[in-house]
Amino acid sequence: MIMSGQVTTRNLSLAVSECFWKMVRETVEQQADAFKATRFNLETEWKNNFPRLRELDRDELFERARGEILDEIINLSQVSPREWEDLLMKKLWDRVSLFVFENIYLPAAQTGNTSNFNTAVDIKLKQWAEQQLPQKSVEAGWEALQDEFQNFMERAKQSKDHDNIFDNLKTAVVDEAMKRHSWEDKASEMLRVIQLNTLEDRSVGEKQHWDAAVKFLETSVKEKLQQTEVILKEMFGPGTKERWLYWKYQTPEQIKRSAVKGELEKILYSDFVSDTVTKTSAPTHRLPKLVLKHRPSLSYDELTTVRKNLQRNEVDVDSDFIRETWHPVYRRHFLKQSLARAYDCRKGYYLYHQGLESEMECADVVLFWRIQQMLKVTANALRQQIMNREARRLDKEIKEVLEDYSQDQEKKLKFLTGRRNESDKSRKS
Repeated sequence: MIMSGQVTTRNLSLAVSECFWKMVRETVEQQADAFKATRFNLETEWKNNFPRLRELDRDELFERARGEILDEIINLSQVSPREWEDLLMKKLWDRVSLFVFENIYLPAAQTGNTSNFNTAVDIKLKQWAEQQLPQKSVEAGWEALQDEFQNFMERAKQSKDHDNIFDNLKTAVVDEAMKRHSWEDKASEMLRVIQLNTLEDRSVGEKQHWDAAVKFLETSVKEKLQQTEVILKEMFGPGTKERWLYWKYQTPEQIKRSAVKGELEKILYSDFVSDTVTKTSAPTHRLPKLVLKHRPSLSYDELTTVRKNLQRNEVDVDSDFIRETWHPVYRRHFLKQSLARAYDCRKGYYLYHQGLESEMECADVVLFWRIQQMLKVTANALRQQIMNREARRLDKEIKEVLEDYSQDQEKKLKFLTGRRNESDKSRKS
């Protein structure tokens, strides 16, 4: 009644084993069919989306990115010396212009005459060149090198052959190299010596240098004047024309500040009128002297007078409010008269050359000529440091970062991402 193959433990084990492997074979065949379908889909996607690209894994992609980054370092040597120096002068002036105006030019201009002006300027320039200026110069040079290299990286992204799969890796490598890079220590000391020597020279030898200094002074004052006008615009609100034509209104605080401004301008105008009267007895060869004689701060008597005059007009303000309004108003008057003096000094080189510097009141032109010469020699020195030393040191540090990243699979997985990379990886697996 029972067949011999249906009994005994051995036959039962054989039956179970045959059933198990039958299930395994069916499952493997299903998985193989699924993998074949996935592979076909990925190959079709690759052919349609990346028809001209060779299949590369992450290690091969990393090597391609390495070559492109190092090629950009080579491009730094193609920048002309003139471009480097123009860029460096701009960066350096952006960093030092605030100090020049606030700590050197404005305080010295309040001394009253050319001799005191030159004395104050010489002291301030020497202290500046020995303490802050060399470090500021190095920072400007490092910023210029960084910006120029970043510009090359951005231009490479606009190339028709650009591959955006490398963008994240390139950015990470460059940022890391920039963090590691530091300017040579001895560069600051070398800059200090040449800057001190340049700033000590007060002899403008050629008329074209004088004209360039006048232009530099005019441009710098106009820039500061424009910044001051923006502050005044926010402080006093729309002017009469804007209020009538565009229906703009002043806030209550702006109305008060406008009233304070009117009183402050009376003080400044009275000083200017008295100065204009004294100029009538000046020698005939003397250029117009448009010096604002008022001190940068208001006296107690002047504050009291302004406050009482405002109270008569039913405007009640405190001393702090008046001082806050005074500073930009005074700044604008000072800059306007500095600009007028620069215009008058355009033809003052021959008087300066004859030794009539104290009579012509153009000492600020000489000051800006000294600063301009300092900017030129500093830019030249920084350019040589970049081309001879810093570019090579940056290249070395980028190579070190690339070597570190080449041993780190997590970095490659993090920065080399995208559908193209994932498709290739999945298909190869």
